[in-house]
Amino acid sequence: MRVVITAGGTGGHIYPALAIIEKIKEKEPNSEFLYIGTHNRMEKDIVPKRGIPFKSIEMYGFNKKHLLKNFKTLKCLFKSFKECKKIIKEFKPDVVVGIGGYVTVPVIMTAKKLGYKTFIHEQNSIPGKSNKFLAKYADLIGVSFASSKKALPKEKTILTGNPCSEGALMVEPIDKKELGLSLNKKLVLIAMGSLGSNSINQVLMDSMDKFKDKDYEILYIAGKNVYESIKNVNVPKNIKILPFYEGLAKVMKKTDLMVTRAGASTLSELISLNLPSILIPSPYVANNHQYINAMDLVNGKAALIIEEKDLTSEKLICEIDKVINDQKALKNLKNNLDKFKVHDSASIIYSELKRLIK
Repeated sequence: MRVVITAGGTGGHIYPALAIIEKIKEKEPNSEFLYIGTHNRMEKDIVPKRGIPFKSIEMYGFNKKHLLKNFKTLKCLFKSFKECKKIIKEFKPDVVVGIGGYVTVPVIMTAKKLGYKTFIHEQNSIPGKSNKFLAKYADLIGVSFASSKKALPKEKTILTGNPCSEGALMVEPIDKKELGLSLNKKLVLIAMGSLGSNSINQVLMDSMDKFKDKDYEILYIAGKNVYESIKNVNVPKNIKILPFYEGLAKVMKKTDLMVTRAGASTLSELISLNLPSILIPSPYVANNHQYINAMDLVNGKAALIIEEKDLTSEKLICEIDKVINDQKALKNLKNNLDKFKVHDSASIIYSELKRLIK
């Protein structure tokens, strides 16, 4: 299979794209790929390190606050159509796949106009602007949540789940002793993304001494930006702080309760691993999509939620204690997570791409 794949801007787009590439490689080892991304975002560093051929185009999102900057955005957009036409015609793909981010717009539009088969995937409950716009240019649309179907053309939208979920199931769990954790105590994992959150970190710092008499342990993945400011802080023995952990699913497999943001990839891993959670959606994302993601699970009684504006150390500790010390509550959350599972998501997407090509 020859595949052009495009996704950019955030790990929430990039890692599902990489999961799809890995699945296609597993099924068809001789497949060839070309990844088209932006020239100045995460994908330019992440993708080439995986040995995947990478082409960059200069693209920017539209700026609501500084409208004059949009003239440059429009200029780059029109230029990118010409570049994408050249790239795609030279590569001659069987299918062109878009996994989110504004960089996908010229790639998918150009591919469709050139007569190539196109597939796009939406990770969040509420479709992003790029995918909503591209829906008419896609031959097939995959979604992670059933609720996303309401905003997309029903006749070509299918529930695939998030391809990151399959990867989470395959990793080997961490040995807790490697992290200095006890084998016989419950573990609460707190992680707020690779960079962390200063506002949530402040609440956690206020909570540290209050955790010292708890029967459970806490592993706090602070994030690279936050860690520097707290690395010398003395904390109780039952708390471990790390700046970052590559492949967090390994730790999640040994976790009893997770406190985290509500990004699409994180939720897909929580669902696949049947991991109870307290979600603190980021209020700083487009369309408040993390809150909407979270409410899908909360309404299904598969997770708890604390909005950042309501977060205090007392509330956080109360919610953690309420769940971690109640086996029935933990069991109910796990049972309700089962309702959201889509097994073998990356495999489903591979099968649909094969069907689309034929």
